[in-house]
Amino acid sequence: MRHFGQLPPRVRRGLFQHEPAEFTAESAGRTLSTALGATLYCPATRTSLAADVVKQARRGVVSMVLCLEDSIGDADVPAAESNLVEQLVRLQRLVRGADGGTGGAGDGAGAGWREQDVPLLFVRVREPEQIVDLVARLGPAAGLLSGFVLPKFTEERGIPFLEALAEAEAAAGRRLFAMPVLESPELLHLETRAGTLAGIARAVDKYRERVLALRLGVTDFCSAYGLRRTPEMTAYDVQLVASVIGDVVNMLGRVDGTGYTVTGPVWEYFRLQERMFKPQLRQSIFTGRAEELRTALIDDDMDGLLREIELDRANGLQGKTCIHPSHVLPVHALSVVSLEEYSDATDILRPERSGGGVVRSAYTNKMNEVKPHRAWAERTLLRAELFGVAREGVGFVDLLAAGARADGKPTGEGRATG
Repeated sequence: MRHFGQLPPRVRRGLFQHEPAEFTAESAGRTLSTALGATLYCPATRTSLAADVVKQARRGVVSMVLCLEDSIGDADVPAAESNLVEQLVRLQRLVRGADGGTGGAGDGAGAGWREQDVPLLFVRVREPEQIVDLVARLGPAAGLLSGFVLPKFTEERGIPFLEALAEAEAAAGRRLFAMPVLESPELLHLETRAGTLAGIARAVDKYRERVLALRLGVTDFCSAYGLRRTPEMTAYDVQLVASVIGDVVNMLGRVDGTGYTVTGPVWEYFRLQERMFKPQLRQSIFTGRAEELRTALIDDDMDGLLREIELDRANGLQGKTCIHPSHVLPVHALSVVSLEEYSDATDILRPERSGGGVVRSAYTNKMNEVKPHRAWAERTLLRAELFGVAREGVGFVDLLAAGARADGKPTGEGRATG
């Protein structure tokens, strides 16, 4: 796998000073937690699930969650479990060539498909018992899984999930990661927040090697107070939510070796809504035909998403939960490291600067203070390795346009249905 692997090599060379590196499901946890990027959720009830995985991977998705929890009704769980098992077994046959290159999809979607092309797959379960049961039912097809997403995670509720994961990992004979979702009311309520965070920290620290990333369930946070943000508002405009994000990063997202990757919250919107506020995308960054892309992004309510992605990174979050394929490319485009960022990061990390000090950026527009900026530089270089470094003058608009063309769509169009 590699980010922007859906682009032809010639196009990638034109966009990137340093192209994104390849990685596999067996790569180190630190690599995978950064590489997650836009994690696309998909209900496990979909009868085309195996073909969907192939389709979305070919469009640039590198991580997916097959959901047995909130995205389906309570009564649908048994059927969803059966469908999930059937579809993953079908996907395994597909990658091994036993389905004649179609995986039963009926549309040739799996032609030329290889096992190393399968994205990082996670299953979001409801109860701990499902983890062990599903791994047993999947048999060899469990080898396609990278792990499980654990909902409404607290210390009391989370430990049984992590114990079940350890049991399933031993039964499967392969590494399985956990991605706890922090979304419980105890975490939101001020009087219980500190204790809940401390308990979560104890639980995940006990299983540190198995915890790939912590995910934020902002929709559940909002529901506790009957709130829902509009397309013009980011999660950071809802002060109740913003305060929780800050506290989670404060305790669980530190870069001193004790923290974890914390991923950005879901963006809920993908259809045109009547606007109350002025679009937030600055017109000056769009020139020529790119103006068409700006218009399409605004029509698809993407301007709020782009702003939230930038605020995610500014607040210490990496990657993002996505519920629509059209959100994936913007997340990845804004994860690419600019040549200026790369220059500053490599300058800060030069061996001769290990003693600290302050140096002027090669771009002569800022100071780089070596010791305070070291952790930022290290994170930036890891992101640069996995998402690439853009050439001088190449911005996210160029990356979005290239991705849209590779997807066979007019520039800026992103109305996929999955």
